[in-house]
This record gives sequence, C-alpha cells and structure tokens, in this order.
Amino acid sequence: MKLTQQELESRLWGAANALRGPVDPADFKTYVFPMLFWKWISDTWLHEHHEAVSKWGDNLDDEIEADFHRFAVPDQCLWSDVTTKTGENLGVRVRRALDKVEQANPATLANVFGDAQWGNKERLPESALIALVNAFNGVPLDPESVSHDALGHAYEYLLKQFAEASGKKAGEFFTPPSVVHLLVNILDPKPDEEVYDPACGSGGMLVETINAIEAHGGDSREVRLFGQEVNLTTSAIARMNLAFHQKVGSEIRRGDTLREPKFWNTDGTFRQFDVVLANPPFSLENWGADTWPADPRSFCGVPPAKNGDYAWIQHMIASMKPGHGRVGVVMPHGVLFRGGSEAKIRQCLIEEDRLEAVIGLPNNLFYSTTIPACLLIFRAEKSEERRNHVLFVDATARFTKDKNQNTMTEGDVQVTLDAYRTGGNPNDEGIEARLVPFDEIKANGFDLNITRYVAKAREESFDVGSALVAYGDSREVRRETERAMFARLAAAGVDVSTLGVGE
Repeated sequence: MKLTQQELESRLWGAANALRGPVDPADFKTYVFPMLFWKWISDTWLHEHHEAVSKWGDNLDDEIEADFHRFAVPDQCLWSDVTTKTGENLGVRVRRALDKVEQANPATLANVFGDAQWGNKERLPESALIALVNAFNGVPLDPESVSHDALGHAYEYLLKQFAEASGKKAGEFFTPPSVVHLLVNILDPKPDEEVYDPACGSGGMLVETINAIEAHGGDSREVRLFGQEVNLTTSAIARMNLAFHQKVGSEIRRGDTLREPKFWNTDGTFRQFDVVLANPPFSLENWGADTWPADPRSFCGVPPAKNGDYAWIQHMIASMKPGHGRVGVVMPHGVLFRGGSEAKIRQCLIEEDRLEAVIGLPNNLFYSTTIPACLLIFRAEKSEERRNHVLFVDATARFTKDKNQNTMTEGDVQVTLDAYRTGGNPNDEGIEARLVPFDEIKANGFDLNITRYVAKAREESFDVGSALVAYGDSREVRRETERAMFARLAAAGVDVSTLGVGE
C-alpha cells in the first residue's frame, strides 16, 4: 500500500531525528538527503528488477534489464547489500557504495551525494549512522509505496524542517516558499521555455517552476531548468531535489557564478534564458570585483568591491534573452537608494527602461536576515503601458506572525500578484501600488525608495529596514575613513594605539 503524504513526511523526519544529539541539526541535511536518495535509487532499482523478471523470466539478460532501469547500480551497492553487512566500518562501506553509484552514472549522478565524511566518527558517530540506517529501513521508497509527487513534496517538507532547525544558516540554501511562489508566478514560465537560477541553493525556485506550469495545465516535462550553486553540498541537494521531481535532465552546475559563470554558448558569449530568477546572497563582500571592469556583464558599471548586489543584478540581466526575456531577483532595500557606483548603475538600468517593477516585501520573512527585502522585476521588452514607467507595489503589511519568522499566506501572495498584474491598487487594505513615470523618478535622483512613490501608510515598517541598511552603510564608510586617517597618522609617527583604532 502507498504511504500517505503525512506518513511519509513523519517517517522521514523521524529518520532525520535519529541524528539528534551527536549531530548538529544544521548538518542534518548533509547526511539525510544522500541517504534518502540512495535508498530511493535502491528501492526503485529492485522494483524495476522485479518488473524485468516478471516480463522476461529466464530470457532476461543484462542488456535487456538495463532498459528497465533509470539508474545503474553496481554489484553490492544496493542499500541492503551495504547496510546489512557487519564488521567493517559502516561509514566506509557507505562512502564506497555511493562513490561507485556515482561512477556508474557519470552523466546524471556525478558528485550528487556531496562530500559528507561518512567515515569520520568524530563528525558522525557509528551509533548515529546505524540509527539513521535503521530509521530509513522503515521507509519504503519504491514506486508502489511512494509516488513521485509525494516524494517531491516530502523533500520540500524536509528542506523547510531543516531550514527551521538551521536558523540563519538556512539562508544559504532555502528561500521561504511564499516568496518563491510569488516570484515564479510573476515571471510566469511556460512549458517550452528555459529557466535559470544563478544562485539556486537547494533548487526551490526551479521546483516551483515545475509546480507553476503544472498548476496552469502545462506539461512540466517540456521546461528546461538550469542552475548554478557555489556550495557542493547545496548543489547536490538541488540535483536530488530535481531528480525527485522527475527532472534528471536539468543542469545544475557547481561554481562561483560571479567569478566563473558556467553557462556559455559555443561562440564564447553568455548563454541566455527566457526566465532568470534568484535569491542571491545579500550584499556579498568578497564577490570578485577586481575582474569586472573588463567583464561584459558590467554594462552599466562596476559595483562596489564590498557589495555584490548589482553584480548579481547585471549578471541576471545579461543572462536574459532579448524580446520576451524576464528577470526576477530578491534584493535588500539598500539597492533602491544607496549612492556611489550603485546609484550610477541604478540610473543606467532605469534609463534603459529595463526595470519593470519594485515590490516591497514584509520584514522578517527570511531565515538569514530580519530586514525587509524587495523583488526587482526586469523585462527585455516591457508592455506598451509600462514603458518609461516603473511599477511600485508596497506589500510590507501583508504578513502573518509565525514563530521566529513572519509568513505570507496564499491570500497575501495572491493580492500582491494581482497588484503587480493590474498595476493598480486592489480592493484590499494593506497593499498599495502605483505606476510611476520616468520623469518623476528622474526628479528624485533615480532613488527607488518605495515610500517616495506610494502612500506612506506603512512608512514605519519600511523605514526601520531602510534605517538598518543605511546604518550599516554609514558604519562601513566611517571605518574606511578612519583606517585611511590612522594609516596617515602612523606614517607621520603618531602612536595611533591611544586613539581608539577600530572602535
């Protein structure tokens, strides 16, 4: 009998909790997801093997059977082959089996199990690994027991649970589902399009692309998904996530997107996509500014060396197909008003009429930061009524308080989406929208601070976030000025140790 969704999620979370105590909850995902994926491959392989035997009987040979299997599993590498043996270090046996499975499927599974140190008993005691194995023994993952949809939803459930257990570390791999849902529906991906996330984390935005297409009656098997992620473990989690959602043919590549973008055309130009969407790390300091003056992605200028927000934005716009291409990116509010080189880049993007909308989100939605964020929407070609205008949507009051984070309900998401689509105020309290002409933005010095353009009913909520961003920027400017001053004083022979250096 098939497991219900609730049963599956309960058993998988129980397996994860087998690690509780000796393993930090923030590291659960490092071990649970590879074990889940291997158990699924093994159970599915056995199910396919029984199908082959049932159909071919004594006439079955290796060549015929290979056609029944989605993945090749080398001899003695099935779950039961490894986990029921005794004697040798279990972690070593697990690592060896995972390596062999990867090697047997180089096109689809290379490095998919990540870099967990299975044999390191300091990090993963043998007792914890045995408990994890025993817990998974009670979770059948063959197609007769668990559907692809159920497994995909369970994977997303685990991601959310791990995010809540990880606290601020969750920001490295997890974006709140409501934000993902809103952004994907704004960009409205089609079945025959290519979708790219240059900071894909665990693949949530790419999976939501599948969900959105299916929700609108499309065939998600036709969409082509691409992603890049710098962290090896997280990129492996994304690949497993898409495999569970039957998107093995998608391309997730590991690497530093700003320093080493991995998607290129044969003529050496950047590959471009119909939809580009991401929640990149906010205000990244060490992002590789030294190479950007000669980089074609810096078409509007070089961002500050200690803040990569506009590097991500320009990379994503450069990756957008001309004509119908569109971009959606999550950003801190600082990108709307910060000065210096960022102000020049912002002006350039507005003058080129690439920016379609600025959508202010509520405070405290994200695991990694409490400050408010916004969505920036860019289009290669805007609709006639939105040309030389920017739409501002203030959704900062559309949230529900929940545990440690605020959340946006489905109703919050829908009313925000309606405001974006119509370009006006819905008949609903708590959200405002306005289509602002270019000349007004220019008159404001290309400052995109949302409260300049919509009524200030929620000014207090927004200003707290803005003040935090401005405070951080001011502190950094002060530190830079002090460092330069103290360096000059020291060169003149002054003992700077008495002057409070670094305070």
